[in-house]
Amino acid sequence: QVQLVESGGGLVQSGGSLNLSCATSGFTLDYYAIGWFRQAPGKEREGVSCISSGDGGTYYADSVKGRFTISTNNAKNTVYLQMNSLKPEDTAVYYCAKHRSPNYYSNPPSIDEYNYWGQGTQVTVSS
Repeated sequence: QVQLVESGGGLVQSGGSLNLSCATSGFTLDYYAIGWFRQAPGKEREGVSCISSGDGGTYYADSVKGRFTISTNNAKNTVYLQMNSLKPEDTAVYYCAKHRSPNYYSNPPSIDEYNYWGQGTQVTVSS
């Protein structure tokens, strides 16, 4: 079965770093794009980053460009989101998700195009 499990969240000070991991199973990262989304209290879930291993394409929301880096280790079936220079406004639950169609994705990532989701990992950035 398809499964995605996020880890690596935590509490950090403004300016700090975290590296989130998304361990996947039941499909190959060679053929499906993976998106990172986040949802802050009282706000809608938003796309943060996306990666397509098939063509090497990546996407970053304007709010995180230059600070976050998405990558994959396909041998480990794992996707990462390295987050640097964290700001309080980055505080949210972060989710990884699998795109529903092989060898296809759109930018920015749209929630309705992703059909499997992890449980989320909490990121809290203090002032």
